[in-house]
Amino acid sequence: MRLTDRHFKFDWITIILFLLLVSFGWLNIASASHTGDTLNYFDFSQSYGKQLIFIFLTFGLIVILLAIDAKFYERFSSVIYILSMLSLVGLFIFGKNVNGATSWYAFGSFTIQPSEFAKAATALAVAKHISDLNTNIKVFKDQLKTFTIIAIPALLVLLQNDTGSTIVYGAFFFVLYREGLPKYYLTIGVSALIIAILALKFGAIFTSIIAGVLIFVFYFFNKKKINFFQSLFIFILSVGISYGVKFFYESILKPHQQDRISLWLRLEKDPAKLEQMKRTFAYNLNESEKAIRSGGFSGKGFMEGTRTTGKFVPEQHTDYIFSTVGEEWGFLGSSFVVILFVLLILRILHLAELQKSQFSRVYGYGVASIIFVHFLINIGMVMGLIPTIGIPLPMFSYGGSGLWAFTILIFIFIKLDSNRINEW
Repeated sequence: MRLTDRHFKFDWITIILFLLLVSFGWLNIASASHTGDTLNYFDFSQSYGKQLIFIFLTFGLIVILLAIDAKFYERFSSVIYILSMLSLVGLFIFGKNVNGATSWYAFGSFTIQPSEFAKAATALAVAKHISDLNTNIKVFKDQLKTFTIIAIPALLVLLQNDTGSTIVYGAFFFVLYREGLPKYYLTIGVSALIIAILALKFGAIFTSIIAGVLIFVFYFFNKKKINFFQSLFIFILSVGISYGVKFFYESILKPHQQDRISLWLRLEKDPAKLEQMKRTFAYNLNESEKAIRSGGFSGKGFMEGTRTTGKFVPEQHTDYIFSTVGEEWGFLGSSFVVILFVLLILRILHLAELQKSQFSRVYGYGVASIIFVHFLINIGMVMGLIPTIGIPLPMFSYGGSGLWAFTILIFIFIKLDSNRINEW
């Protein structure tokens, strides 16, 4: 088959943004993980050397993803989803426990994390289901089926004690909202989150009283929109959430999870115990914040970060990789990374809106939403804005599974988008 210009018509802006993030990410992995005075770029015993192999293999993966016919992804999305779910189930039998989570298959010294790839499979399945409906998902039966598709992998990952990856599945809410999910789901979700935080911070009784007052005021001034029984139901639901979250926090969560939330909300009143918790559970966070602050406006320079080279932040090349950016590249470098991510997300959303196929549009929104949630939580975690959750920074954090999973997510969409480009 003779190659023509038609075979190379892809959205190169998205590809360039991806390559910039991967390249800059590798530089920071190298800085965070190297030992000694000099950097041997081809020392494959080091994390940066291994990541270089992962990046090299990524280019082969990209070629395969772009060579496959775009219709394949839609036609076999259900099969891909089922196989992905089976890979998650298999972890309960054959999985390897790493840092308390049974999320890995081990093949000698090589490990792979199927939960990373399950996100792409779920995005394909959700896109296929919604496109088959050929309408907005305003019927409850259709909503329930869609929620089930998302809930299955989320539950399987949660049972493997990988809370961070479970939270990422909340990203699909943005997808469903774009496809017609009623706004009251957003109201319920945000309200429940606020009630849960208030109940933990101030207690269930105080939160229930505040909820009751607000519901009464809203009912009094909006009797035409809401009746007494609806108001009563909302109040009972609020009380249930208030007491339920306290029970979940005290009886279901493990001690280290309780401590992370306690540190975030400053629930501990004993100063001595609070300080002990900070030393035990917030050491990474404290050192990460110090590294970022020390970078100042322009940073200390590549390989010149004293806190990075001194290994003050444990496992800095993984979830806390952004602290390396902050120290060595400063505010300017950190802003550059944030801008790259924002541009990538906005570019994917822009292309999603241009799609003629609903499947492609829904999948594009899924890709953008997953990247957004990873980006938002990881940056927020490293800066202490949200509780510590084990979520990598896309294309930046060390690891083959994460890099390949995001490569699959992005380049399947690039392939789907190429159909639109080639039709012009």
